[in-house]
Amino acid sequence: MAVTIQQVRKLLQGQHTFSQLGFSMLLTRLKFLYANEPAPETLENCAKEINAFLGKYHTVMAADIAVIDSL
Repeated sequence: MAVTIQQVRKLLQGQHTFSQLGFSMLLTRLKFLYANEPAPETLENCAKEINAFLGKYHTVMAADIAVIDSL
């Protein structure tokens, strides 16, 4: 599963709740980065980090991935 740029933007600008602490911590850090520099390059880098995380931990994140898919 790969998140799109539009989904990443919604994740970084929204207030979604996720069950995996590691993913929530990643989003908190990326939200801070994106808030300080809302450039397209930042958004692309955030998408790469989120996709890498989801690729590595997709087996334990089924419920959270369902939330992301609904964005």
